[in-house]
Amino acid sequence: MSYSGLTGFITELETKGELHRIKQFINPVLEITEIADRVTKSGGKALLFENTGTDFPVLINAFGSDLRMSMAIGRKNLDEAGIELENLFNKVSYSKETLFQKLSVLPALFKLAGLLPSRIKRKGICQQQIHRIPDLGILPVLKCWPHDGGRFITLPMVHTRHPETGSTNVGMYRMQILDKNTTAMHWQRHKTGANHFEAWRRTGKKMPVSVALGGDPVYTYAATAPLPENINEYILAGFLRGKKVNMVKCITNDLFVPEDADIILEGFVDPAEDPVWEGPFGDHTGFYSLADWYPKFHVTCITHSNKAIYPATIVGIPPQEDAWMAKATERLFLSPVRMTLQPEIEDFHMPDAGIAHNLVIVKIKKSYPGQGMKVISSLSGAGQMMFTKYMIVVSGDINIRNYKELISHVFANVNFNKDLLFSHGPLDVLDHSSDYFSFGGKVGVDATIKQIEENSGRNKIAKSDNRDISKIKVDFLKNNIIKNYNLNLFADDIPILIISVNRSGDADVIEKIKNMFRTNDSDGIFRLILIVDHTVDVTDLFMVTWQLLGNTDPQRDHEFISPLSVLFDGTIKAFRKGGFPRKWPNVVSSSNETISTIDQKWESLGIGSFINSPSTRYIRLCRRGTDEIFID
Repeated sequence: MSYSGLTGFITELETKGELHRIKQFINPVLEITEIADRVTKSGGKALLFENTGTDFPVLINAFGSDLRMSMAIGRKNLDEAGIELENLFNKVSYSKETLFQKLSVLPALFKLAGLLPSRIKRKGICQQQIHRIPDLGILPVLKCWPHDGGRFITLPMVHTRHPETGSTNVGMYRMQILDKNTTAMHWQRHKTGANHFEAWRRTGKKMPVSVALGGDPVYTYAATAPLPENINEYILAGFLRGKKVNMVKCITNDLFVPEDADIILEGFVDPAEDPVWEGPFGDHTGFYSLADWYPKFHVTCITHSNKAIYPATIVGIPPQEDAWMAKATERLFLSPVRMTLQPEIEDFHMPDAGIAHNLVIVKIKKSYPGQGMKVISSLSGAGQMMFTKYMIVVSGDINIRNYKELISHVFANVNFNKDLLFSHGPLDVLDHSSDYFSFGGKVGVDATIKQIEENSGRNKIAKSDNRDISKIKVDFLKNNIIKNYNLNLFADDIPILIISVNRSGDADVIEKIKNMFRTNDSDGIFRLILIVDHTVDVTDLFMVTWQLLGNTDPQRDHEFISPLSVLFDGTIKAFRKGGFPRKWPNVVSSSNETISTIDQKWESLGIGSFINSPSTRYIRLCRRGTDEIFID
């Protein structure tokens, strides 16, 4: 199913009872974010803010449920699109070609189906209104979080072209508003947009760039999809919507954009120009991403449809609506990965707490020894999987989305001194935990069911119930180093201990903890010991997991306490001895002032029962209150 701009999607959302209209004025600076954060995390509807102080309503949380994400890609459910894509790949799966050779066949198949994007000569719907003297102030651009560097366009589809090959790309890179006609362009070093930028730099010419906002929501998803570099995103969009995408030439540059987009920002980036300081920004990691130097985008023209809607999203402490985009990617790209790269893969999952690239669970059909390690090694270099910090590979009859079942399976099949594969390599530029920018440690966990050949020399695993849990609790209560602890999993025969410490008050506390367990836990009763900061609620397993994954470099921050026990230090590294070589960011949360403002407005919004601000749970994680962006 295809939609005519965001208005068509909004009509469908409203028909299915998936949209709430807010008619009173809500400020795009901080207030829309606070409302959206409450609604998204509580499983609420898409929101259309009709009074934004501009001529453009704001649509947000449009992708924030399984149903709405399925609607966005034109399907009844997410599995449906995955099955269709698998059937398509079956047509090319019998050749012995490489992944990219097989994918190169897809344009020909889509051409036969009439789904390749086509260029039209007339003006598009997106060009019904033309502003040749551009002013970004006409748009209701959000300032999402109190310490953001400014207002950010958060759902831009950035169109670029390689100057030599002519290949095009549509990527999603946040854009910070600098003034009425310039923004920063946050394309990271690993992204295709940055690749095109470097190619234009070599030519000595200005780089044309156009940004589309809105249109059929499948365009937005396609811009986030992990496609190979030379596959046009609008091929995927055409396949998903069952209708080719019509492209129209921009007014002030030679790029082509979807003719039914809501808003187009045309312009250029000059590679000869000095970069600008961009950020900080409350990012999908749940932390403020570190500010850095990025190119400047000059807007030469703004066009839009007569009924244009401004699309936005917020990111921050998960889950946000990008979690449902990740779910769509799990379903859609399972078949291509399995059929062209790793045929043994049965499923993969990116848990919300792992923000897509910190944790990936992979299920395989195992047929020979060492296959788990083989999959870890292979996937760790495949596309965006190269950013994964923690990868767990399992096999057998296991539901990888049932976390208690998954954890039990892992401990039944992992011997930590044999089944962990530590390495180092590229990381997402948003990762703050590694000593070096975009480079650090990783770990793969082979939790597959072991075959005879793999069992040789493996240490016997102790049962977690061979020590009196009440005695353990007494020991911890007597210990003034440990501020809090969680033995709930241990009580369920899962040998995990979670403890919290105050590292800011004692720089040696991690070493003291290690020594304590080396002395008192030599039999490996706790096979996995997780340390977090004293501000973390150790009974909140989601919070613990998110903090641990975000704050660790797996290679640097692990320690074997015994042959069977491993400890991971998930505390803030800014407080370690000698400090940290980079700035350490605070977590993202609304300010008390914004929370109070929305509390007072809530009843008048007509959304329904009062929803507490999620920030009230996380604001205590901010060190030095909420007045500091970075932790020194």
